[in-house]
Amino acid sequence: MIPDNTVPVLDHGFVRLDDVMADDLSVVNGARVSFARRSEEMDESDEGLIRFLMRDRHGTPFEHNSFRFHIRCPIFVAREWMRHRVSSFNEFSLRYAKATDDFYVPAVEDVRSQVGKPGAYSFEPVSDEVAEETREKLQAVYETAYATYQELVELGVARELARCALPVGAYTEFYWTVNARSLMNFLSLRNAETAQREIRRYAEACERFLEELMPVTYAAFVASGRVAP
Repeated sequence: MIPDNTVPVLDHGFVRLDDVMADDLSVVNGARVSFARRSEEMDESDEGLIRFLMRDRHGTPFEHNSFRFHIRCPIFVAREWMRHRVSSFNEFSLRYAKATDDFYVPAVEDVRSQVGKPGAYSFEPVSDEVAEETREKLQAVYETAYATYQELVELGVARELARCALPVGAYTEFYWTVNARSLMNFLSLRNAETAQREIRRYAEACERFLEELMPVTYAAFVASGRVAP
């Protein structure tokens, strides 16, 4: 079990399962209603049905469930995340609430160079010296940006305008409600070699909840090559 339904991610972030209405039986009954049938407990035939639905990409039975996640991540991660529109989002508002002074500073091993053409990048590690300099420069920018933000607010500038001083490395929070079909689509794209490393860490955390709560569906997803139905 995942302790307290929360997985720490990056330096100041997390993925927390706030609430859930999801199990493998929801998939089975979503499919069997076509024949006016209902299962009360999973059996081998139900597991086979899930594998069939996944393999032949009959996707709608996987939509009759819901995961509600509470996410804390850098703004640039959130902007990638919100490209996945078959789900619901509500985000922390910098118009109404004061920004925190938490900003993403990558670990030394996560500072990398970018090699190649758009759409075909590869990433190579940098020297420890470059990594440390990167971290120091980011920290300096963050401190200046946050000080500017605070000064503007103290001058009476509206928070919705003062937030312009904050970089995309600032942390935000949001609630994300998603069904298993859309979650698998998210995982297939964001927990993949081609995804940006930071959002992949969050996708890995979300995947742990799918595996724990819907093990038969998850196993079928992996067996199908991680292609959402």
